[in-house]
Amino acid sequence: MSMAANVSGAKSAPRPMTKEEKRVILASSLGTVFEWYDFYLYGSLAVMIGAHFFSAFDPNTRAIFALLAFAAGFLVRPFGALFFGRLGDLIGRKYTFLVTIVIMGASTFLVGLLPSYATIGWAAPVILIALRMLQGLALGGEYGGAAVYVAEHAPVGRRGFYTSWIQTTATLGLLLSLLVILVIRVNMGEAEFAAWGWRIPFLLSIFLLAISVWIRLQMQESPAFKKMKEEGTGSKAPLTEAFGQWKNARIALIALFGLTMGQAVVWYTGQFYALFFLQSILKVDLYSANVLIAWALIVGTGGFIFFGSLSDRIGRKPVILAGCLIAALTYFPLFGALTKAANPGLAAAHQNVKVQVVADPASCGSVFDPVGIRTFTAPCDIARRTLATQAIVYTQAPAPAGTPAKVTVNGKDLAIDGSFAANLAKEAVAAGYPAPGDARIVKVGFFSALTTGQSLTIIAILTILVIYVTMVYGPVAAALVELFPTRIRYTGMSLPYHIGNGWFGGLLPATAFAMVAGTGDIYYGLWYPIVFALATFVIGMLLVPETKDRDINTHEN
Repeated sequence: MSMAANVSGAKSAPRPMTKEEKRVILASSLGTVFEWYDFYLYGSLAVMIGAHFFSAFDPNTRAIFALLAFAAGFLVRPFGALFFGRLGDLIGRKYTFLVTIVIMGASTFLVGLLPSYATIGWAAPVILIALRMLQGLALGGEYGGAAVYVAEHAPVGRRGFYTSWIQTTATLGLLLSLLVILVIRVNMGEAEFAAWGWRIPFLLSIFLLAISVWIRLQMQESPAFKKMKEEGTGSKAPLTEAFGQWKNARIALIALFGLTMGQAVVWYTGQFYALFFLQSILKVDLYSANVLIAWALIVGTGGFIFFGSLSDRIGRKPVILAGCLIAALTYFPLFGALTKAANPGLAAAHQNVKVQVVADPASCGSVFDPVGIRTFTAPCDIARRTLATQAIVYTQAPAPAGTPAKVTVNGKDLAIDGSFAANLAKEAVAAGYPAPGDARIVKVGFFSALTTGQSLTIIAILTILVIYVTMVYGPVAAALVELFPTRIRYTGMSLPYHIGNGWFGGLLPATAFAMVAGTGDIYYGLWYPIVFALATFVIGMLLVPETKDRDINTHEN
């Protein structure tokens, strides 16, 4: 089976992919869908996992620790990129991401078997975090291998379109995880699912692992890698060449700050922070939030293919950077509209209920607590933290030195004492804040979500956020592959991708929530993605080269 036409150094006109090449793309994409499914199960069930593995803490701190355990998988992804990227450039693409999927599938299956904190104490969260880190290491090697493998099979002039199928796998994996969770919850009921049924989606991953391994075993090595090996032009030290030589390290830095940093924060805002915002801030129940996100993903996922194909015609750079800019400029109005649609009582209360923290400014410290381990003792800090947890917007008013801190709700004073949280919740509801389970908060079933104006409005807003994701993510695999030569391509592209997505993206939910808790403004966390997306737009415009017409088989930095 020859693919000489594809690995030839001469440029040729765009052509359709052969049947063999289509099979390669399908095999790569299916395996990667299953791997993302494994990874995102945790994110979809983070609140429930927090209750089982971080039950030693209060509910607010559990939520932050659960998100940080989710982020742990992202933090180690660059190390997986270095380790597996080097292997991929030395021994080949195929065998490297065969190993990664075994690690991912086994780790996910073990999460389903892991006893909770109530059973084995602190060993439970420690083992959980270790398994999350193994998942992150595996994913660090998976994505680069799949993207490079597909790109090296794709015909000239069509890399954006064909690598965009790999880009859909992250969203399809998330969608698959959401659908599996929804089906199991509906059939088991909330109580049973919360008690032990949440483990079933993790245990089912063993079947996906078997299918994925079978798929990967049928695949052949990429033609570009074969050609490089035959010619003896491979790198003997991919890490040193990719990051120890300034000409290559410079490209990696440009790729990180001019492409993947902004792409990552737009991606995680549109899918993960939106889901978290619905659940933890707008108080939408977990089932309804998952249904709404699932429909947005179903509607918007085609955007990956559209924008990947568009980048073949107008370039990778304008599509990705436009997505970063438009997202940054519209996040505040979109999330404001999401609040009004999903929890109109909360949106109205923010406008009509005046809440103040009246305290000596010297008695108020910082309540920024991104890891949820601080203990607040000053009344002013306790008050602001409690207000943020209950999604109550407040302002601060200075009081004379030595004056005891207090909170006023529409002019009524509340003492900051042991009953403060309960009294605040009662007075907030009396003043106009929605009570838990308020009928105005959106509540839907899977198909009934398409029958009401309220839920359709929410799906439309979430779909816009998903379209932003497809703009920045659809073309990025092709852009990264085209930046690096074959001999260091797996290593070179993997590290900036996984630092961008693993660190800037993976830390977004926990950091944004901590920013909300620290200010009392439910939208303040949006500054995190906005600042990084705008920075990427500026850096990308100045430094990122356009690469859509490069021949990746002959390109040398």
